Amino acid sequence: MIEFQQVSKSFWTGKTRKVILDQASFRVELGRSLGILAPNGTGKTTIINMMAGLEKPDEGKVLRTSRVSFPLGFMGGVINKHSGTENARYIARLYGLDADYVESFSRWLCGIGEYFDMPVGTYSAGMRSRFSFSLMLALEFDIYLIDEGMPATTDVEFNRKAGGILRERLRKSTVVIVSHQPRTVEKFCHQAAVLRNGQLYMFDTLEEAKQLYDYEAQG
Repeated sequence: MIEFQQVSKSFWTGKTRKVILDQASFRVELGRSLGILAPNGTGKTTIINMMAGLEKPDEGKVLRTSRVSFPLGFMGGVINKHSGTENARYIARLYGLDADYVESFSRWLCGIGEYFDMPVGTYSAGMRSRFSFSLMLALEFDIYLIDEGMPATTDVEFNRKAGGILRERLRKSTVVIVSHQPRTVEKFCHQAAVLRNGQLYMFDTLEEAKQLYDYEAQG
């Protein structure tokens, strides 16, 4: 479970204070995958980072009672001057997992050949996305955090393998996806929420959430 208790978060933009959450309280239960709909620039990534423990709220508490993944695409902990092999083994040790397994799994899923043994800093943006996603799927979590869906890659084979593995994981795990596109959310979630004016409005169905989201977009 992830629970936000009276959480506030804001940033000073240089001209005004941008409010992300204002005394917001909500809960993500295991087995209830959640899609959060919000326009770009409203703080979706900040909320995901707070769920992962990468950012702290200004006020309130974020409680985690389950194994929560790092966000898809997050490269924290990955050292650019080290190879994919070295990074995969390092991440495995951080989580107390078998380094041989994590390395071989990530190498297989990435499909980047000899680049896996080269420094991550030499990777293209697409290769880095694939490497990050492969590490996330190599580690088993109770709750997976995904910002805007699958990595942006034109590699059809990677998309097929990664999508299949993620769907298999979700049969026994929970996912939180933040996106500005309802069609991204509906692939994995039945329950949805809308971020609006510093509050997260929870709905039992995606259709109910879309009604508010579409109304806000038209307004």
